[in-house]
Amino acid sequence: MTGSRETIGVTILGSTGSIGGSTLQVLARHRERFRVVGLSANQDVDRMLDQCAEFRPMRAVMAEHDAARALERELRSRGLGDIEVGAGPGALEELAAGPESEYVMAAIVGAVGLLPSIAAASAGKRVLLANKEALVMAGPFFTDAVRSGGAELLPIDSEHNAIFQCLPRSNGAAQSLAESGVCRILLTASGGPFRTRPVGSLESVTPDEACAHPNWEMGRKISVDSATLMNKGLELIEASWLFSVSPDKIDVVIHPQSVIHSMVAYTDGSVLAQMGNPDMRTPIAHALAWPERIESGVAALDLCQVGRLDFEPPDARRFPCLALAQEAARVGGTACAVLNAANEIAVDAFLQGRLGFTRIFEVIETTMENVPACRADTLEAVLQADTDSRRCAREQAARRAG
Repeated sequence: MTGSRETIGVTILGSTGSIGGSTLQVLARHRERFRVVGLSANQDVDRMLDQCAEFRPMRAVMAEHDAARALERELRSRGLGDIEVGAGPGALEELAAGPESEYVMAAIVGAVGLLPSIAAASAGKRVLLANKEALVMAGPFFTDAVRSGGAELLPIDSEHNAIFQCLPRSNGAAQSLAESGVCRILLTASGGPFRTRPVGSLESVTPDEACAHPNWEMGRKISVDSATLMNKGLELIEASWLFSVSPDKIDVVIHPQSVIHSMVAYTDGSVLAQMGNPDMRTPIAHALAWPERIESGVAALDLCQVGRLDFEPPDARRFPCLALAQEAARVGGTACAVLNAANEIAVDAFLQGRLGFTRIFEVIETTMENVPACRADTLEAVLQADTDSRRCAREQAARRAG
């Protein structure tokens, strides 16, 4: 896949986020093997400037045009004017599909990452998928793009990467597992910062409290999803597409230590688990080097120091968003796009202080009731459901403001 080049070109979509930053840390350890050829960000010009100065990509794309202009000025002032700067959705898709890279890290958070992820798959890249929405919103279209483009799809979420590692080597990420003896997939969840907090006190949760994850360092949106357990619901939907398994064959298990990242159960009674310290550099390094292994910078797991591994079922009263995701997965069609859009709007309103924590569930539930799921026959239908759901969710959030 690398052709005659001595190093593999890597493009990172969402380079200034937590996954993007961790990816660059791993790449910096293996400059003899990888080179950074493209970076993208939303509007963090300062961090993008520093990344460009260190890694010297060929192209840098900002989502906002003003941010792109500012980046271009700063690059010229630092003698880095040879880096091509682009802006907007079109430039982002061109970056994802560009011939400069063999590997694309799809790490943009939210629905905005859908189209560039599809562009990378259609162009036949090795897609390192950290963007849940590509499969949650448009699973059939994304997997079709992988197949038709001849792409490789490797999961980056720690849970899905763990599942991938626990599956037989002969099975790819998008193949049926029925003939391999797999009977269930077990997604582990830490339970977030409110696993033991009294349910009655959750209404007063602040954004900073919700983002104070006990084990992982993540962006604020994903941290809130972990606090509501919506992240696990989205991962359930994603796993059903990645591994071609029915959602009712996927269980969620609370595991507070975040040492076992997920498990695969087999018909003979065996359960295989992937373990490691909670650090995203491990799955990133795994996907970059697969089927080989490279050093990630993560400390070795000390089981004696961990001491114990606990498991418990999710509390439905504490985590009602999980049931919404399970229902969306069962209904299918555009239901998952509706779920995802409503969640993005509700979480954003919460982070801005305009919506109470427990109202996130209410906004999503009401939006799902008011925007009926339909057949997802075209990508346009999925995008229309996303638009309609965002409009409805904004209205619902405004009604519950304060």
